[in-house]
Amino acid sequence: MGQPARRTARRRRLGAELKALREAAGVSVESAAQKIHGDNPKISRLENGRHRVSRLELDALLDLYGVEDQGLRDWLVALSAEGRKRSWWRSHGEVLPADFKELLTLESDAGRIAAFQPQIIPGLLQTKEYARAVIIGSSEPLTEAEVDFQVSFRVERQAVFERENPPQYLCILTEGVIRQQVGGAKVMAAQLRRLVELSQPPELTIQVVPYSQGAFTATGGAFVLYSYPDPLDLDVAQVEYLDGALYLEEEATVSKYRRALDGLRTAALSSRQSVELISSVARDFERE
Repeated sequence: MGQPARRTARRRRLGAELKALREAAGVSVESAAQKIHGDNPKISRLENGRHRVSRLELDALLDLYGVEDQGLRDWLVALSAEGRKRSWWRSHGEVLPADFKELLTLESDAGRIAAFQPQIIPGLLQTKEYARAVIIGSSEPLTEAEVDFQVSFRVERQAVFERENPPQYLCILTEGVIRQQVGGAKVMAAQLRRLVELSQPPELTIQVVPYSQGAFTATGGAFVLYSYPDPLDLDVAQVEYLDGALYLEEEATVSKYRRALDGLRTAALSSRQSVELISSVARDFERE
Protein backbone atom coordinates (compact mmCIF):
# COMPACT_ATOMS: atom_id res chain seq x y z
CA MET A 1 0.00 0.00 0.00
CA GLY A 2 1.26 3.52 -0.82
CA GLN A 3 1.98 6.02 1.93
CA PRO A 4 0.57 9.52 2.36
CA ALA A 5 2.79 12.08 0.70
CA ARG A 6 2.99 15.81 0.29
CA ARG A 7 1.90 17.15 -3.06
CA THR A 8 4.57 18.00 -5.59
CA ALA A 9 4.37 19.19 -9.18
CA ARG A 10 4.91 15.66 -10.49
CA ARG A 11 2.29 14.11 -8.23
CA ARG A 12 -0.26 16.78 -9.07
CA ARG A 13 0.37 16.28 -12.78
CA LEU A 14 0.23 12.48 -12.47
CA GLY A 15 -2.98 12.65 -10.45
CA ALA A 16 -4.66 14.96 -12.94
CA GLU A 17 -3.68 12.67 -15.82
CA LEU A 18 -4.96 9.57 -14.02
CA LYS A 19 -8.28 11.27 -13.30
CA ALA A 20 -8.64 12.35 -16.93
CA LEU A 21 -7.85 8.83 -18.16
CA ARG A 22 -10.30 7.26 -15.72
CA GLU A 23 -13.11 9.60 -16.72
CA ALA A 24 -12.36 9.18 -20.43
CA ALA A 25 -12.57 5.40 -20.00
CA GLY A 26 -15.88 5.68 -18.13
CA VAL A 27 -14.46 3.91 -15.08
CA SER A 28 -15.98 4.72 -11.70
CA VAL A 29 -13.96 5.61 -8.62
CA GLU A 30 -15.27 2.42 -7.01
CA SER A 31 -14.02 0.22 -9.86
CA ALA A 32 -10.61 1.89 -9.83
CA ALA A 33 -10.34 1.38 -6.06
CA GLN A 34 -11.25 -2.29 -6.36
CA LYS A 35 -8.64 -2.80 -9.07
CA ILE A 36 -5.81 -1.78 -6.72
CA HIS A 37 -7.43 -3.28 -3.60
CA GLY A 38 -8.00 0.15 -2.10
CA ASP A 39 -10.94 2.37 -1.27
CA ASN A 40 -12.55 5.46 -2.78
CA PRO A 41 -10.59 7.94 -0.61
CA LYS A 42 -7.34 6.40 -1.85
CA ILE A 43 -8.27 7.04 -5.48
CA SER A 44 -9.25 10.58 -4.53
CA ARG A 45 -5.87 11.13 -2.86
CA LEU A 46 -4.05 9.65 -5.86
CA GLU A 47 -5.89 11.94 -8.25
CA ASN A 48 -5.26 14.96 -6.03
CA GLY A 49 -1.55 14.21 -5.84
CA ARG A 50 -1.69 13.48 -2.12
CA HIS A 51 -0.75 9.80 -2.23
CA ARG A 52 2.12 7.93 -3.82
CA VAL A 53 1.23 5.29 -6.36
CA SER A 54 3.33 2.13 -6.68
CA ARG A 55 4.43 0.84 -10.07
CA LEU A 56 2.11 -2.19 -9.73
CA GLU A 57 -0.85 0.06 -8.87
CA LEU A 58 -0.07 2.39 -11.76
CA ASP A 59 0.18 -0.47 -14.27
CA ALA A 60 -3.09 -1.93 -12.97
CA LEU A 61 -4.92 1.38 -13.34
CA LEU A 62 -3.54 2.01 -16.82
CA ASP A 63 -4.63 -1.49 -17.88
CA LEU A 64 -8.10 -0.83 -16.45
CA TYR A 65 -8.31 2.48 -18.31
CA GLY A 66 -7.27 0.82 -21.56
CA VAL A 67 -4.08 2.85 -22.02
CA GLU A 68 -2.11 1.11 -24.77
CA ASP A 69 0.07 4.03 -25.87
CA GLN A 70 3.51 3.00 -24.63
CA GLY A 71 4.83 6.54 -24.82
CA LEU A 72 2.05 7.76 -22.55
CA ARG A 73 2.62 4.89 -20.14
CA ASP A 74 6.37 5.61 -20.00
CA TRP A 75 5.67 9.29 -19.28
CA LEU A 76 3.30 8.45 -16.42
CA VAL A 77 5.79 5.96 -14.98
CA ALA A 78 8.47 8.68 -15.06
CA LEU A 79 6.16 11.07 -13.24
CA SER A 80 5.47 8.47 -10.55
CA ALA A 81 9.14 7.61 -10.04
CA GLU A 82 9.83 10.76 -7.98
CA GLY A 83 8.05 9.31 -4.97
CA ARG A 84 10.55 6.47 -4.74
CA LYS A 85 13.64 8.69 -4.68
CA ARG A 86 15.44 9.45 -1.43
CA SER A 87 15.76 13.20 -0.92
CA TRP A 88 19.23 14.46 0.05
CA TRP A 89 17.62 16.90 2.49
CA ARG A 90 15.58 14.22 4.24
CA SER A 91 17.48 14.56 7.53
CA HIS A 92 16.36 18.21 7.70
CA GLY A 93 12.77 17.49 6.69
CA GLU A 94 11.20 18.52 9.97
CA VAL A 95 12.58 22.07 9.87
CA LEU A 96 12.00 22.79 6.18
CA PRO A 97 8.71 24.44 5.06
CA ALA A 98 6.58 22.48 2.58
CA ASP A 99 7.04 25.13 -0.14
CA PHE A 100 10.80 24.92 0.25
CA LYS A 101 10.74 21.13 -0.01
CA GLU A 102 8.94 21.46 -3.32
CA LEU A 103 11.62 23.87 -4.54
CA LEU A 104 14.31 21.34 -3.57
CA THR A 105 12.44 18.55 -5.33
CA LEU A 106 12.20 20.57 -8.53
CA GLU A 107 15.79 21.75 -8.27
CA SER A 108 17.26 18.33 -7.62
CA ASP A 109 16.58 16.75 -11.01
CA ALA A 110 15.49 19.49 -13.42
CA GLY A 111 17.12 19.36 -16.83
CA ARG A 112 17.11 23.15 -17.13
CA ILE A 113 16.64 25.95 -14.60
CA ALA A 114 16.03 29.52 -15.74
CA ALA A 115 15.83 32.23 -13.08
CA PHE A 116 14.96 35.92 -13.29
CA GLN A 117 15.92 37.91 -10.22
CA PRO A 118 15.50 41.71 -9.98
CA GLN A 119 16.46 41.96 -6.29
CA ILE A 120 19.22 39.54 -5.21
CA ILE A 121 21.59 37.00 -6.70
CA PRO A 122 19.89 33.56 -6.67
CA GLY A 123 20.78 31.20 -3.84
CA LEU A 124 22.42 28.66 -6.17
CA LEU A 125 25.06 31.26 -7.08
CA GLN A 126 25.62 32.93 -3.71
CA THR A 127 28.88 32.94 -1.76
CA LYS A 128 28.65 32.15 1.95
CA GLU A 129 29.25 35.77 2.91
CA TYR A 130 26.64 37.11 0.51
CA ALA A 131 24.14 34.45 1.62
CA ARG A 132 24.72 35.38 5.26
CA ALA A 133 24.09 39.07 4.52
CA VAL A 134 20.88 38.24 2.64
CA ILE A 135 19.59 35.92 5.37
CA ILE A 136 20.40 38.37 8.19
CA GLY A 137 18.72 41.13 6.21
CA SER A 138 15.48 39.19 5.83
CA SER A 139 12.36 40.42 7.64
CA GLU A 140 12.26 37.34 9.90
CA PRO A 141 14.40 37.57 13.07
CA LEU A 142 16.73 34.58 13.36
CA THR A 143 19.13 33.28 15.98
CA GLU A 144 22.80 32.93 15.11
CA ALA A 145 22.36 29.15 14.95
CA GLU A 146 19.44 29.51 12.55
CA VAL A 147 21.47 31.84 10.34
CA ASP A 148 24.38 29.38 10.32
CA PHE A 149 22.05 26.53 9.35
CA GLN A 150 20.44 28.47 6.52
CA VAL A 151 23.81 29.58 5.14
CA SER A 152 25.26 26.06 5.19
CA PHE A 153 22.11 24.58 3.70
CA ARG A 154 22.08 27.16 0.90
CA VAL A 155 25.66 26.30 0.03
CA GLU A 156 24.83 22.59 0.18
CA ARG A 157 22.10 23.13 -2.42
CA GLN A 158 24.76 24.26 -4.88
CA ALA A 159 25.91 20.65 -5.17
CA VAL A 160 23.16 20.32 -7.80
CA PHE A 161 25.81 21.48 -10.28
CA GLU A 162 28.05 18.58 -9.26
CA ARG A 163 25.56 15.78 -9.85
CA GLU A 164 26.05 13.27 -12.65
CA ASN A 165 23.78 15.17 -15.06
CA PRO A 166 23.74 18.77 -13.82
CA PRO A 167 21.04 21.13 -15.04
CA GLN A 168 21.64 23.74 -17.67
CA TYR A 169 21.30 26.99 -15.72
CA LEU A 170 20.31 30.45 -16.93
CA CYS A 171 20.32 33.42 -14.59
CA ILE A 172 19.01 36.83 -15.64
CA LEU A 173 19.69 39.70 -13.26
CA THR A 174 18.91 43.40 -13.39
CA GLU A 175 21.88 45.75 -13.12
CA GLY A 176 20.60 46.92 -9.76
CA VAL A 177 21.30 43.45 -8.33
CA ILE A 178 25.01 43.61 -9.07
CA ARG A 179 25.32 47.17 -7.77
CA GLN A 180 23.33 46.75 -4.54
CA GLN A 181 25.85 46.60 -1.68
CA VAL A 182 24.60 43.49 0.07
CA GLY A 183 27.04 42.88 2.92
CA GLY A 184 29.28 45.76 1.87
CA ALA A 185 31.80 46.40 -0.89
CA LYS A 186 34.18 43.55 0.03
CA VAL A 187 31.38 40.94 0.08
CA MET A 188 29.98 42.24 -3.20
CA ALA A 189 33.35 42.21 -4.93
CA ALA A 190 33.90 38.56 -3.97
CA GLN A 191 30.35 37.65 -5.01
CA LEU A 192 30.69 39.29 -8.41
CA ARG A 193 34.05 37.61 -8.98
CA ARG A 194 32.31 34.32 -8.18
CA LEU A 195 29.68 35.03 -10.85
CA VAL A 196 32.42 35.63 -13.40
CA GLU A 197 34.05 32.30 -12.46
CA LEU A 198 30.76 30.43 -12.71
CA SER A 199 29.75 31.83 -16.10
CA GLN A 200 30.35 29.03 -18.61
CA PRO A 201 27.73 29.17 -21.37
CA PRO A 202 25.72 27.21 -22.29
CA GLU A 203 26.00 25.10 -19.13
CA LEU A 204 25.75 28.12 -16.83
CA THR A 205 24.80 31.43 -18.38
CA ILE A 206 24.50 34.77 -16.60
CA GLN A 207 22.94 37.78 -18.31
CA VAL A 208 22.32 41.27 -16.97
CA VAL A 209 19.57 43.68 -18.02
CA PRO A 210 21.42 47.04 -17.96
CA TYR A 211 20.07 50.36 -16.74
CA SER A 212 20.44 51.62 -20.31
CA GLN A 213 17.78 49.18 -21.48
CA GLY A 214 14.97 51.30 -20.09
CA ALA A 215 11.60 49.57 -20.04
CA PHE A 216 11.65 45.81 -20.57
CA THR A 217 9.39 42.80 -20.24
CA ALA A 218 7.09 43.24 -17.24
CA THR A 219 7.09 40.01 -15.24
CA GLY A 220 5.63 41.08 -11.91
CA GLY A 221 8.79 40.04 -10.08
CA ALA A 222 11.25 37.19 -9.64
CA PHE A 223 10.46 33.74 -11.01
CA VAL A 224 12.17 30.45 -11.78
CA LEU A 225 11.24 28.10 -14.60
CA TYR A 226 12.11 24.42 -14.09
CA SER A 227 12.13 22.20 -17.16
CA TYR A 228 12.45 18.44 -17.43
CA PRO A 229 13.55 16.48 -20.51
CA ASP A 230 11.76 13.52 -22.06
CA PRO A 231 9.97 11.44 -21.02
CA LEU A 232 8.63 13.90 -18.41
CA ASP A 233 8.12 16.89 -20.72
CA LEU A 234 7.19 18.96 -17.68
CA ASP A 235 7.68 22.67 -16.98
CA VAL A 236 6.92 24.35 -13.66
CA ALA A 237 7.11 28.06 -12.88
CA GLN A 238 7.90 29.10 -9.32
CA VAL A 239 6.82 32.55 -8.17
CA GLU A 240 7.82 33.71 -4.69
CA TYR A 241 5.75 35.86 -2.35
CA LEU A 242 6.42 37.12 1.17
CA ASP A 243 5.17 34.02 2.97
CA GLY A 244 6.09 31.25 0.54
CA ALA A 245 5.89 30.40 -3.14
CA LEU A 246 3.44 29.40 -5.84
CA TYR A 247 4.17 26.52 -8.22
CA LEU A 248 2.37 26.99 -11.52
CA GLU A 249 1.91 24.08 -13.91
CA GLU A 250 -0.97 24.90 -16.25
CA GLU A 251 0.40 25.10 -19.78
CA ALA A 252 -1.33 28.40 -20.55
CA THR A 253 0.23 29.99 -17.46
CA VAL A 254 3.69 28.48 -17.82
CA SER A 255 3.83 29.59 -21.47
CA LYS A 256 3.50 33.21 -20.30
CA TYR A 257 6.64 32.78 -18.22
CA ARG A 258 8.45 31.23 -21.17
CA ARG A 259 7.55 34.30 -23.25
CA ALA A 260 8.62 36.59 -20.40
CA LEU A 261 11.94 34.77 -20.25
CA ASP A 262 12.44 35.21 -24.00
CA GLY A 263 11.72 38.93 -23.64
CA LEU A 264 14.18 39.24 -20.76
CA ARG A 265 16.92 37.51 -22.73
CA THR A 266 16.35 39.94 -25.56
CA ALA A 267 16.52 42.92 -23.20
CA ALA A 268 19.64 41.64 -21.43
CA LEU A 269 23.24 42.00 -22.47
CA SER A 270 24.88 38.95 -24.02
CA SER A 271 26.71 36.60 -21.70
CA ARG A 272 30.07 38.07 -22.69
CA GLN A 273 28.89 41.65 -22.26
CA SER A 274 27.28 40.75 -18.94
CA VAL A 275 30.54 39.27 -17.62
CA GLU A 276 32.36 42.41 -18.69
CA LEU A 277 29.86 44.59 -16.81
CA ILE A 278 29.99 42.37 -13.71
CA SER A 279 33.81 42.50 -13.76
CA SER A 280 33.75 46.28 -14.07
CA VAL A 281 31.40 46.64 -11.10
CA ALA A 282 33.57 44.22 -9.10
CA ARG A 283 36.61 46.41 -9.75
CA ASP A 284 34.65 49.45 -8.53
CA PHE A 285 33.83 47.64 -5.28
CA GLU A 286 37.45 46.55 -4.88
CA ARG A 287 38.60 50.16 -5.12
CA GLU A 288 36.32 51.24 -2.28
